[in-house]
Amino acid sequence: MMFRVTLELIRITAIFLILGGLMGAFIKLVYGSFGINVDNTNGGWMVGISILIIIFVLYRNRLQFSGFYKGEHRVKLPKIISAFLIFSSVLMLIFAPLFH
Repeated sequence: MMFRVTLELIRITAIFLILGGLMGAFIKLVYGSFGINVDNTNGGWMVGISILIIIFVLYRNRLQFSGFYKGEHRVKLPKIISAFLIFSSVLMLIFAPLFH
């Protein structure tokens, strides 16, 4: 049981690092195409937090059911909370360039 939990923690870390890096690169590419640079600004922090929230929702609603851990406390986020978190993340991505 402890081995499965350790493997799941490694999997979660890999998911956050790989997906976070890919999403960050994609968002930087999109912002770059508009001539916007949010590196080393407060907007950069907002982009990072919004990416973490999106990956969290993705993990809780989809990815946790395909992992190593098979505990009984695996449940999806309620739809209203998922929608609120995704909406908040999208708003942060839209307003991030405004915070220098």
